Formats: sequence, C-alpha cells, structure tokens
Amino acid sequence: MEKSFFIAYLGNIYFDTRSLNLINSLKEKSNSISAVGFEWRDHSKINTKQKEIKIYSLSKKKSSLFFYLKFVFILLIELLSSKANYFFAMDLYTLPFVVIVAKLKKGIVIYDARELFGFLAGLVEKDKIQSILRFIEKKFIGKASIVIATGEMDAEFLAKEYSLSNIVVLRNLPKYNKNFTQIDFRTELKIPDNKLILIYQGIVLHGRGLKIIFDALQNLKDKFHVVIVGNGEQLDFYKSLAESMKLSECVTFVGRIEQDKLLNYTSSADVGLSLIENVSLSYYYALPNKLFEYIMAEVPLLSSNLPQMQKIVENYSVGFVYDLEKNNLNELLLKIYNEKEKLKELKINCAKASRELNWENEITNLLKLLN
Repeated sequence: MEKSFFIAYLGNIYFDTRSLNLINSLKEKSNSISAVGFEWRDHSKINTKQKEIKIYSLSKKKSSLFFYLKFVFILLIELLSSKANYFFAMDLYTLPFVVIVAKLKKGIVIYDARELFGFLAGLVEKDKIQSILRFIEKKFIGKASIVIATGEMDAEFLAKEYSLSNIVVLRNLPKYNKNFTQIDFRTELKIPDNKLILIYQGIVLHGRGLKIIFDALQNLKDKFHVVIVGNGEQLDFYKSLAESMKLSECVTFVGRIEQDKLLNYTSSADVGLSLIENVSLSYYYALPNKLFEYIMAEVPLLSSNLPQMQKIVENYSVGFVYDLEKNNLNELLLKIYNEKEKLKELKINCAKASRELNWENEITNLLKLLN
C-alpha cells in the first residue's frame, strides 16, 4: 500500500521550519501529503504557496472557548476527510484528535513532542493548565507508534515519564543551505560600522533572554545593536520596554520573516542570541532551532549555559556561553566586542559544523522507521 501522510499543527506551518522540512522530506516517500495549520497571530500571513498545506484563520478576540471549538471542528473535518494512513500530530494540542481519528481509520500515529508541553515556561504559574496538559499527554502519548523528541535529554525524560521505548530524536536542524543573500542591516537600519549586530530570532516571549540583553545594552549602547526577528504574545511588551529603557536607538524589531527568507536576515548579523532562561523544565532542556539556524548562517552564537545548548556550542566551538547564575553578560559582551578576530574563527567553525548539523542528516533515522 502506498504511504499517505497527514500533518496537523496548531500554528502557521509556513513559519514553522520543523513542519515544512518534514513535509518536504516526506514528499520523497509519497506523492500523497496533506497538512493543516492555523494562524491566529497575524491574519495577513495566511499563505497558500503549497497546495498540500491548508492554513485556517483563528481569532481569540471573541473568546478562548470559541477559538478552541473552531480549531477542533476544523481539525476533525480535515482528519475525517483525509485518506492518509500515517498521521502526524506536530504538537500536543492536535494529538488527541489525531489519535482518535487515526485509530478509527486504522492509521499509524506519529507524535512530535517538540516541547515538554506539561512544563512550558508560559504556564509556570498556571498549575491547573499544566496538570491538564500532562494528563492529556499521558492519556494519548502511548497511542503513538512513534514519538519524536527534539533532543537526547528530552527523549530520556519522556521515556522515563511515560515508560516509552518508541522514541526517535529529531533535532530542530535547518536544511543545508548556503544560497542566502545577506540583508545590509547597516545601511537599511543606519547602524554605525563600529557596532556589532546581535540578532534574536524566534517567538517573542518572556524567558527568552530579551530582558537580560536590554539590561546589558544600557551600558553598551555605543557598541551593539540588537535586531529582533519574530513576533509573539509579548512583542508589544518588549517594544514598550525598549522605549522606556531608552534603547530605541540600538534595538530594532523587524517582525516575522518567512522561513525561506530567514537566513538572509540571520547571516547579516555578527552574533546570534539564544539566551533562554532556566524558568521551566521545558526551557532547561531547550535545544531551539535558532541555535542551528545561526550555525547554518555561519553566525557565531551567544548561548545560555543550559546543558543541551552548551554541549553544541562547546563541542563544535561555534560561540560563547553565558552563565545564567553569574549574571556576567556585560563582561562577556565586552569580551566579544574586543575579540573580533575570534568571531572570524568561530564563523569558520560554524561553516564546518553546518555540514554535519543539518536536516538532511538528521531526518534519516525517522525515515528509516517509516519504511
């Protein structure tokens, strides 16, 4: 029987490297692929570039209940009308419905545990919601034939927490790509030549190190400019914070950029920021895609000393590690500024590491299981 795949994700797939890369890899195994995603942050970003991907508009303006009910209704309709025999739940929110319908259709379920959903940083003070998410995951994760984890430590945690043996590690690596064209940040944003450009890309949320960077910038305005690529629930908060801290001259928000253009922006910076804070178990185990996107773009990293991130930075010698407990970011930034020759060396290391740390190498283990 020919393999047919269905992918479900509560998010806009066109802005999710992981989902897009998976879809493109699955095309090599089957001509029958369909995917459904949802956009609620920026409805102008509904995209129909690939015919197999449907993106539906959702809104939280009326009520969270209406948002959720509409999501469930659309997802169930798409699932029930699908002729797939392999069903991917790309997050916990789609998992229960994927499991229920896939079992009715005698299909195979693959669950992408891209986060430790019961331990999310955004839910640190919401014990009831965390408990509900953990209950849902415990109830349904065992129904998946394959569980995907984003790192070795995540895989170990899930295996122990839910007594699983069917886990495959699929890190958030970008496709190998050197065909990017740098954006001239210095000209477009009028950044002086003497400043180093730091780039943050990803969802704008608390716990991602933005406040730490802003604090350090107050004493280093003449040496650094921060470019923030992305949006999120706290975007307006950080825009206001930058203004109130009088950092507007050295912080620029450029919004969300589509994945196929992202490396053009990434490669234009001098240093990539990945200062995730240890505010939850999910963040402690973090191994974010932006870490590897910086490496692919040959941009040295400034990373937190969280275990999985630190291991990559140090093993491949691709950047600097910031000790969250020592709170020495000013000192470290000054070191980076005064060692510009070191940045050239690290760029070379990034280029070497990118030949190994890419999606084409990483996806092979999962594809073998789907044979």
